Amino acid sequence: MNSQPDVRGIEGTVDRLAITEPVNRVLVFMIVALALLMMSIDSTIVATILHALQHGLGTTVNWVAWTLTAYSFGFVVMLPISGRLSEQYGRRRVFLGSVAVFTLASLLCGLADNIFVLVVLRALQAAGGAGFTPSATGIIVDHFGDARDRAVSLFGSIFPIGAMIGPIFGGLFVSWWTWRAAFLVNVPIGIIVILLTLRYIPRDPSRRKRASSGIDAPGMLLLSGGLLAGMLAVTHLGGTKTSMWSAGFAVPLAIALVAAWAFFRHIGRASHPFVAPHLIYGPDFGTVNLVNMVFSGVTIGVVALIPLYAANRYGIGALNAGALLIAEGAAAIIMSVVVALVLRRTGHRLPIFSGAVVIAVGTVLLALPPRFGVTPYAWLAASAFVIGAGMGTINPASRNAGLQLAPRQASTLAALRTLSLQIGSIATISITTAILAGSADPGSIQAWVYIVAALLIVAALPVISRVPEHHGSW
Repeated sequence: MNSQPDVRGIEGTVDRLAITEPVNRVLVFMIVALALLMMSIDSTIVATILHALQHGLGTTVNWVAWTLTAYSFGFVVMLPISGRLSEQYGRRRVFLGSVAVFTLASLLCGLADNIFVLVVLRALQAAGGAGFTPSATGIIVDHFGDARDRAVSLFGSIFPIGAMIGPIFGGLFVSWWTWRAAFLVNVPIGIIVILLTLRYIPRDPSRRKRASSGIDAPGMLLLSGGLLAGMLAVTHLGGTKTSMWSAGFAVPLAIALVAAWAFFRHIGRASHPFVAPHLIYGPDFGTVNLVNMVFSGVTIGVVALIPLYAANRYGIGALNAGALLIAEGAAAIIMSVVVALVLRRTGHRLPIFSGAVVIAVGTVLLALPPRFGVTPYAWLAASAFVIGAGMGTINPASRNAGLQLAPRQASTLAALRTLSLQIGSIATISITTAILAGSADPGSIQAWVYIVAALLIVAALPVISRVPEHHGSW
């Protein structure tokens, strides 16, 4: 007999217990959006200061790169933990704690005089940043009533904005001030977010407390250890010229697989698992997670590699190559807003299918040489714009498809969605860079990688028919 609770059956009861205290929804959205924007800027701004960081701290390129790797480690490992903590202790509490940790870590990063200390602080900074999306999503679900689907949909327009302006800020700070400003800029923003949250976001209701269930420490350790080992494996594969049979790749991969097996075995038997199994691979939930991983996660990896592709195949300079992502971000912002406004009419499947097809077309265009007398730069910019339009079309629907199944567990579901995106993008980037590492013509090889990515997206289209459909508010 299935012991899992009927999640959809209890949602009406939970919704009747929703908070009745009046809130300024516009102000609440602006507060959480500011925090998400701060996090998204930070994820791209550091990449632009690596050279200055290396000289400023007198270290090597390898250790400077670890400031990015450590952030990825901390972010991926803490995502599911922060989602669970939001459910356990309240979205507002976790949101405040996450912003406080992120802000303090940013201050300490800006004051660091040692690369080893900076790497540790970057992991701490990521641990705080990982709590933003799960807790912010929960806050929106708690306080926005029948408008929550549209508010959550608009999250998709925030991250491209941060990705676009982050490199610009980084370049300005390095050129006119110091690399430390890339971290210190978060401090006043974080303080403002904390003060506004304390003043305008209502306290968590007592029903959020679940002291009797406790914290599933074994589940947390197994999941965190498995994710960390997996990250080490793909980082080694993508960052070094090594075979897939080398110990640096095979050992952490084996550890990750064993930890994953032990984790799923554990949550299937535990009375109060860290993450309920049905939220990961259960009916409907498993489909949504797979859709997020393939259509959004792989695409994020494809987009992240566009500057490298532009440099390798067409000899485009680093600054201009990076600017190509502005076209992708602009299209994603526009389409995210448009689809958010019409999502109740279209449902979830149509935008996801349409967006996936558009992404596949844009990825193929990337791989093809320029046609019709168009310059390589204009061709790549147009291709990136098409991909961004597809991403913007998918985002609102893919966010809401899972959340509408269990709004009560919005924080955990938001964390699982972001984790799915991270897994898809990290795998895409690591496998691609590993292939390029031993290639004499990396530009041409990457074009074929893009063709394969487009074929993968097309092959996965039938999965969309199993996405839980929904029209109207939830």
